[in-house]
Amino acid sequence: MMDPFKGFGVTFSHMFRKVITTDYPFKPPVSAPRYHGRHILNRHPDGLEKCIGCELCAWACPADAIFVEGGDNTDEERYSPGERYAKNYQINYARCIFCGLCIEACPTRSLTMSNEYELARDSRQDLIFTKEQLLAPLLEGMSKPPHAMFLGDSEKDYYVGALENPGTSAGAERAPWSDADTTDAAVKPA
Repeated sequence: MMDPFKGFGVTFSHMFRKVITTDYPFKPPVSAPRYHGRHILNRHPDGLEKCIGCELCAWACPADAIFVEGGDNTDEERYSPGERYAKNYQINYARCIFCGLCIEACPTRSLTMSNEYELARDSRQDLIFTKEQLLAPLLEGMSKPPHAMFLGDSEKDYYVGALENPGTSAGAERAPWSDADTTDAAVKPA
């Protein structure tokens, strides 16, 4: 006899709760500072790319969403401080599961994840992000590669002081697509 009233009890208890509605397109919710979102290929403070084309991120990816083709640097055309650079770099977001294993595998911290989560596109082809779309923007004082190394004579000079001068390792708060209000001050580099 009381079973119908027990069922309606759940309905009645929800009727008097406060409704939480977000005004999404105009005021997007703030994501957590360590949220795994869109990938960023970072740069050194002089503008050279941190990616050395080692393909470890592609090997670590369980969804096979990353494609890397390495190329050799020359003295005339230098894109990264090391011997190699990523000539072709693609991430297929139709396959990516945002696990972060690619970030853990990267030896130079060239690949990081931002807080951007709006990745919906109209076609599957648009979900394949190329190197140009993934590269961090050039900031003031950076030169567009290819150019000579400005921060030292060897690639060792670039990676010894990486913790004190991260370049655009934090990435998300400096990206042109991010909103300054949605980033957390704790993740900004000093």
